[in-house]
Amino acid sequence: MDISIKRNLVVPEYFNPNPWFPPYELRTSIFQEAMQDVYDFFFDVNTTLLRRGLPRLDDMLRPAAMSGIISDMLTTRIAAHSQTLTENRYFNGHPDLIVKGIYANDAVKAGTEGIEIKTTKKSGGQVDTHGARTQTMCVFVYDVDQKSEPAWARNPMIFTEVYLGPVEIDDFRKNPRGELGTRTATLDAAGIKKLRAKWLYLVPKNALMRNGNDTLAQKRHH
Repeated sequence: MDISIKRNLVVPEYFNPNPWFPPYELRTSIFQEAMQDVYDFFFDVNTTLLRRGLPRLDDMLRPAAMSGIISDMLTTRIAAHSQTLTENRYFNGHPDLIVKGIYANDAVKAGTEGIEIKTTKKSGGQVDTHGARTQTMCVFVYDVDQKSEPAWARNPMIFTEVYLGPVEIDDFRKNPRGELGTRTATLDAAGIKKLRAKWLYLVPKNALMRNGNDTLAQKRHH
């Protein structure tokens, strides 16, 4: 029996041919390369884990940890491939990516020149934020197969949607919180429609398939 995991590939044709970009000298290839870097990382790590008889990283991580790792990796890799953007060196600063040389030591607690990176498993890109801000948001929607059997043959993590666009404070609705809850804000109906209009990458429905366990996979692209 050939026990080997699958490597996912970013499909260039699924990018918007006329994307909206903020004025930071960005291009589609920067996002394609960053997304492929994430795919390659999971392939390499999971291949090593499989050889040692261990579960895939996707199966070991809790959802919040998985989302955090993907967000951090995308932030790092977009910065690596961009000539104008760098990681915000301020711990938990906003936004995640800032324009080089705008802020002292490339660190700012709450800046305006840059891109905030978000990841979610919710189709359509709806995601909670720590507060309503006027900002440029980039939301990556991904799917993880944690149900197919055998586990070693599960589909690799896949990016199905990417949205990149400007939003304003009035585009958000505040979410109620309990006594111990953390305040969050989410784009309202008009706000998420506004963001979705600025789609950057969309895997067509006819290029996705679901197996019996309701997990997504991308059909082989030729």
